Amino acid sequence: MTDDVLIERPETYPGVQVIRFNRPAKKNAITRDMYAKMANALTVAGSDDAIRVTAFLGTNGCFSAGNDMTDFMAFAMGGSMGEEVITFLKALASAAKPIVSGVDGLAIGIGTTIHLHCDLTIASARSTFRTPFVDLALVPEAASSLLVPRIAGHQRAFALLAAGEPFTAAEAQDAGLIWKIAGADAIEEEVLALAANLAKKPPEALRIARNLIRGDRSDVLARIDEEAKHFAAQLKSPEARAAFEAFMRR
Repeated sequence: MTDDVLIERPETYPGVQVIRFNRPAKKNAITRDMYAKMANALTVAGSDDAIRVTAFLGTNGCFSAGNDMTDFMAFAMGGSMGEEVITFLKALASAAKPIVSGVDGLAIGIGTTIHLHCDLTIASARSTFRTPFVDLALVPEAASSLLVPRIAGHQRAFALLAAGEPFTAAEAQDAGLIWKIAGADAIEEEVLALAANLAKKPPEALRIARNLIRGDRSDVLARIDEEAKHFAAQLKSPEARAAFEAFMRR
């Protein structure tokens, strides 16, 4: 399995599993192998009583620049997209235990939408959230077309998901997309302390409370499938191929 994403269980934070992006040379762009490894970690967390909370973290100055463009290009040229992405998104959306995340710097595409499925997200003031789906001739994913309007309203959802406007950490917090802003040098410590505190709570009471807050997820899983059909069709489109080729020439 790839080391571009690390699965850790810090001894100093009992009950916490960390999924850490570890591909800084590529701005933590996510490959199919990375999706598969993260999906497996979430599945393991669901059945392992020793894991009570999962925390997503990136590297200094970058959470994730989104999906690896090489994979997009390969699919656009006739390759197989595979099931790794959808398997991960569904594992994320249906996770039975709390998920927290910490963002410092770039959070692009899935690097933004992943946090819609987190229960608490802390970001540094220098973080930027952006989903340039339409700019790449693609469409929203991760049920973001359902969740962002619910959380932030139509206009901010359109600005983020269709217009591709970047959100600062303050704007993301104001829109309800993240919980808290902290110093860049304190992100990891605060996120892990937060996760450890959740891990200490009575697990059954926390599970019930979380489920009541989140509600039924069947519509979220259905929207992931609906978006995926449009996404796959757009990946094969001439306008997407032109956008990818322009991106790769940069």
